[in-house]
Amino acid sequence: MDAFKVACSSCNLRELCLPVGMSKPQLEQLDSLVATRKSVKRGEALFRAGDAFQSLYAVRTGFFKTCVASEDGREQVTGFQMAGELLGLDGISTDRHACDAVALEDSQVCLIPYNRLEDLSREFTDLQHQFHKIMSREIVRDQGVMLLLGSMRAEERLAVFLLNLTQRLHARGFSASALVLRMTREEIGSYLGLKLETVSRTFSKFQEEGLLEVKQRDIRILDNEGLRKLVNTARC
Repeated sequence: MDAFKVACSSCNLRELCLPVGMSKPQLEQLDSLVATRKSVKRGEALFRAGDAFQSLYAVRTGFFKTCVASEDGREQVTGFQMAGELLGLDGISTDRHACDAVALEDSQVCLIPYNRLEDLSREFTDLQHQFHKIMSREIVRDQGVMLLLGSMRAEERLAVFLLNLTQRLHARGFSASALVLRMTREEIGSYLGLKLETVSRTFSKFQEEGLLEVKQRDIRILDNEGLRKLVNTARC
């Protein structure tokens, strides 16, 4: 764990992962809440299913996947998290984490001790309200993607995934059309409920149709509107 303090008040991700529109004294209170920063190497777990829940984690840099073990022992990917998003919400209800959170590249997270968050929230109702909004945002985003994927064909599922991913990256100042996939095609398939072969075939189909340019993990969206027409919705 890194030995230096995190200053939310000077973090350029503040508006993405923590409350906005707060006064300087309120931000100073928030700075006192966030404990330390932790580095997680690629392939390492930030936490595992069954671990005691103690903190929420705001992703500062890097990329994570959350996953659970299915009944037959296979890994089921349940989500991908990037800078400015929270990890650990799964542990609030039972005081135990319900999934694994694994770094897909060298990453850093800011630790937010949950007991201190609860204590400070009782004194600072604005903070409580803002964190409820953050938690709701994470839940709504996950549910929205899952609802869209429920009855979709493979092409529609991959299109939703790519549009959702590029929108989230664009909100962080990255390109709206070019991205490097931090996850494997197998992990994408696990998340979307598709076989690895189907994911690879669909990427090739999109490239043949002029929707994407694909060079291994480097993806460039050539026809954003074409992907949106595939999905036939503006909700993704």
